[in-house]
Amino acid sequence: MRPLNRLCTALATGILLVSTASWAAAPATVELVQAPAWVDRDGRTLPLAAGMELRSGDLVRTGDGARAYLMLAEGSRVKLGEAARFGLHTRSMQPQKTFRGALDVIAGAFRFTTAKLKKSVPRDVAIRVGTATIGIRGTDVWGKTDKDGDLVALLEGKIEITRAGQATEMSQAMTYYDAPRGRGAEVKSLDPESFARLARQTDIVAGDGAAGSKGKWTLLAGSAASQEAALEIYDQAQDAGFAARIRPRAVEDGGWRYEVAVGRYASAAEAEVAAARLKAATELKTTVVR
Repeated sequence: MRPLNRLCTALATGILLVSTASWAAAPATVELVQAPAWVDRDGRTLPLAAGMELRSGDLVRTGDGARAYLMLAEGSRVKLGEAARFGLHTRSMQPQKTFRGALDVIAGAFRFTTAKLKKSVPRDVAIRVGTATIGIRGTDVWGKTDKDGDLVALLEGKIEITRAGQATEMSQAMTYYDAPRGRGAEVKSLDPESFARLARQTDIVAGDGAAGSKGKWTLLAGSAASQEAALEIYDQAQDAGFAARIRPRAVEDGGWRYEVAVGRYASAAEAEVAAARLKAATELKTTVVR
């Protein structure tokens, strides 16, 4: 792609994240991102960014130490832990009113929670977790799939899990379905201490360095006098899983300088955590600005 065209794309990124086609509602929107994280879409890989609208068929991937919060149009939140691979599939034209679709947890940990005020919204959601499929009638479910097997914890509501042709109904809160690889599954009790450890795998807490869509602090990953040099910095951040944008600044001699900004953070402290992570991944010398 020619530098000018690529620069236009980089400049437009901030607009495109929050403004997409109006003829069909997006099935999900990215709420928070603790980078690095990406979305694979139509043969392209993009860094996941807060405010980004997701489409049916997207594959979301998180890196080491990463987290992401996704808001489904019908009001449920999906939390993803590190090293997760998550697919979204729906044909609903108005997902905010009636959501029908499948959530595919290919790897890693997730949590699916329905807001109390949205429990009455019609939804038909199936969640595939490794070798198990969950029929959701519940409002709060945590799960994980990895090389050791699949685990699904029911925190509130009811679910039906199907694995190897066998269906298991669960309605008791704080129980979990344990399905080790190559062995039979069992339903067991989940104590609060164990649940706290599981929840931390998908939770974003203060000090984690997560980016939102309205934060006033940002990272300055670098600046350059030429478009080409700015795009090199931009590409490094993007490839590392940190959503970047280019901000042209007029200079006194009548020319331009191009700043490469990354993320929007709620505080300087959150931005500093993200800056350290970006520097470790790219060696870019970042500074925190407001």
